[in-house]
Amino acid sequence: MKGFPEKVVTSNFCLKAPTKSSTTAVTPDCSEQSPSERKLSRVSLWSSFFSSAFSVFESHRESSTCEKKGVHHRGNGWTSAVKKVVAGGSMRRLHERVLGSTKIGIPTQTSDIWLLGTCYKISADCPAEAEATSNILAEFTHDFSSRILVTYRKGFDAIGDSKLTSDVGWGCMVRSSQMLIAQFGPLYLLMFTYSQHLQPQDQDYITILHLFGDSEASPFSIHNLLLAGKAYGLAAGSWVGPYAMCRSWETLVRSKREETVHELHPFPMALYVVSGDENGERGGAPVVCIEDVHRSCLEFSKGQVDWTPIILLVPLVLGLDKVNPRYIPSLQATFTFPQSLGILGGKPGASTYIVGVQDDNAFYLDPHEVQQVVHISKDDLEADSSSYHSNVIRHIPLESIDPSLAIGFYCRDKDDFDEFCSLASKLAEESNGAPLFTVAVSHKKTFVSSSDAYQEEDGADEGHDGDEWQLL
Repeated sequence: MKGFPEKVVTSNFCLKAPTKSSTTAVTPDCSEQSPSERKLSRVSLWSSFFSSAFSVFESHRESSTCEKKGVHHRGNGWTSAVKKVVAGGSMRRLHERVLGSTKIGIPTQTSDIWLLGTCYKISADCPAEAEATSNILAEFTHDFSSRILVTYRKGFDAIGDSKLTSDVGWGCMVRSSQMLIAQFGPLYLLMFTYSQHLQPQDQDYITILHLFGDSEASPFSIHNLLLAGKAYGLAAGSWVGPYAMCRSWETLVRSKREETVHELHPFPMALYVVSGDENGERGGAPVVCIEDVHRSCLEFSKGQVDWTPIILLVPLVLGLDKVNPRYIPSLQATFTFPQSLGILGGKPGASTYIVGVQDDNAFYLDPHEVQQVVHISKDDLEADSSSYHSNVIRHIPLESIDPSLAIGFYCRDKDDFDEFCSLASKLAEESNGAPLFTVAVSHKKTFVSSSDAYQEEDGADEGHDGDEWQLL
């Protein structure tokens, strides 16, 4: 993709030898399932079925002794059957049959790959470069597997008064959002050094995993997110959309910042949700208002500094039943931004975390794996963190994702934010009247990237076609 600064990995780099698990993940593209697509109503029906089924056996769980011996009680045959489906992985396969095809591997070995601002440049012009291409693909796999994976969990403390001890069937949006937040700047630098060597762990790495643990003691836990998002409809057992999820994160970050204001190491970053206009959630291309972002940083730091690290979340609705094709090139281009945190989205009723693109395919981390809860304390350097990573590379056509999504960006400082604004403005200018979002100095002045200046707005959103935009 032209016109954007590239953080490139090429065959000229001195690459580390890939780990065993990384090597095995570089496989030819193959299909796990290839059923026909299902309509949204049917998806919702099956999603409800999964949630209800799991709730049944969670309420009537058998003893571990009975599970090991394979004892089944006549009066609890359905519960035992559902438990067996979930434990054996069949639930995932059934889930994928309902929601559509999922493919594993790297689609092609001839096209460049973008993963959260890093370009894995593939040269396949001649056979002599085959080994170099293989090394690049292995390095991409290593990077992919270093990303924190957050999935369905079972066996955690009940969420509030719900008595639910698992989020299977309804928590995929929450889990996807946790993955997106977990990738922000300093975490990326740390995660890239992770190479499947689990023992001993780095203290900072363990602290990061603790942030996203499954208890009220972990700041970014599913328990705390649901509590923070009550005003936006978040509740245990209920599925939510990207917009509500973004607002819930905004509320949670603000509240946790207040709790840590007197601590030696205060909360690491601010968070800003980009909306449609100065009054909030109206339709039209969302506007990144520079004055608002600066104000958010000041408020977050209590006026101590002018700028702080900040995450930008941009909730969007890019169509009715599917993404309008006009937006696809812009969605692809966001992964070339050095500030990219990926996309919170997936298929209707099945959220995923999209981390990269190759041609028209989107690579993603899948939260739909059911795993036992793992309690990781801040100082547990011997903790087993293997369930927080995966070297299984999954991809779907970018055009098939749900039109309701959210894009994330992380700016570590003011210069980084200025670069983001220039890239975003250039992207909007080249969008042929269909920008994902725009940038403005204030609600009355439009940012112009080419001259690093701004101009007065004569009208509201003139020149932008908002046909596909809906009320968020």
